[in-house]
Amino acid sequence: MKEATGELNSTVIVIISVGVLATFFFSYLWPMIHNNFQKQADCNRATCDCSEKTREGNEGYCSCTASGVDGTFRCVYKG
Repeated sequence: MKEATGELNSTVIVIISVGVLATFFFSYLWPMIHNNFQKQADCNRATCDCSEKTREGNEGYCSCTASGVDGTFRCVYKG
């Protein structure tokens, strides 16, 4: 009986640990990963003004527009 109780306690600890790690991942890490992926995808399909004058005014970034994205946004210059 003692062995069964010990295994049950270990199982509960593992389940709680997995729950805490999953909560951390989906509440903190996943939104950052998703936003970075979305921005990269938007920049890959965007039409950009990467003239030297634009890059100087935007700290080295291009001014871009894309369909499905409101307004203009900045993308890294890939010269």
